Amino acid sequence: MKWLDFLAQCCAVLAGLLLTLITLLTCVSVVGRNTTGWTLVGDFELTGAAAGAAIALFLPWCQARRGNIIVDFFTGGASEATRARLDRLGALAVALVMGLLAWRTGLGGLSAWKSQSGSMMLGFPEWITYAAMVPALGLTALIALVQAVQGFDTPEPSSPVAAPTLQERA
Repeated sequence: MKWLDFLAQCCAVLAGLLLTLITLLTCVSVVGRNTTGWTLVGDFELTGAAAGAAIALFLPWCQARRGNIIVDFFTGGASEATRARLDRLGALAVALVMGLLAWRTGLGGLSAWKSQSGSMMLGFPEWITYAAMVPALGLTALIALVQAVQGFDTPEPSSPVAAPTLQERA
């Protein structure tokens, strides 16, 4: 699982770099538009493509760190073993959904590549965004599958913003 964690971390770093790049691009465009009237044509197209890729690139890290939202209203009183089995079942569901998304996104990317479709203003090739998303979605599926089979290495994270219970306040 360590090499999967490393790959997930690399994806997250790449996503952070993409978001930083589009933030700088947007700042340059907005400042230029408001000061000199100069703007980057199609900046919104690049922002959309990079944001889509960044979202997909953050998913492996989120899954590896158990960062998905867990609603435990019905299972709060269940035993630890029952919650562990349900967590593994949830990880299996995530693996199946992410595998399906990777497959369909891959087919969409191939279709975009064959048709040479691009963005309206810049003609930026759409397949590039798909190509960035497919490996990340596949990695997320693999991480979730390993978690479903082997269980979780790390304990379930506690919410950093959760309010203290009445017992903790007393």
